[in-house]
Amino acid sequence: MGTYNLPRSVKGEGRILFIFTGKSIIYTVIAGGIGLLFYFIFSAFDLTMVGIIITAVFALIGFVIGTFKVPNLAKFEFTKKTGGENIDDVIRRAIKFKTKGKKIYIYKEEETNVK
Repeated sequence: MGTYNLPRSVKGEGRILFIFTGKSIIYTVIAGGIGLLFYFIFSAFDLTMVGIIITAVFALIGFVIGTFKVPNLAKFEFTKKTGGENIDDVIRRAIKFKTKGKKIYIYKEEETNVK
C-alpha cells in the first residue's frame, strides 16, 4: 500500500479565535482603547455601565472596519466605485484626499514611437 497526501483546507488558519485576523484585532484594540477613554470619563460620574457599552461599541466599530469590505450596491454611486474594497483602505484614501487639498494626481506614461 502506498501513502497519499490528502489536500486540506487551510482557509482561516491565520485567524485568532476564529473571527479575528491580525489586522482586525489591531483595529479592535485601537478602537477599544479609544472607547476606554470614554469609560474612564463616565466612570468618574458613576456611569460605568454607559462607559462599558460605549467601549464595546467602539471595539465593534473597529472590528467592522478591519474585517469587512464595502458592499457592491448598484443603487448608490459611492458603492459602485468602491464596492469590494476593504473599508479601512477606503477610509485611508479619503483621509489622504482631504489632507492633500482635494486633488488627485494621475501619472500617465506617454508612449514614444521610435522608428
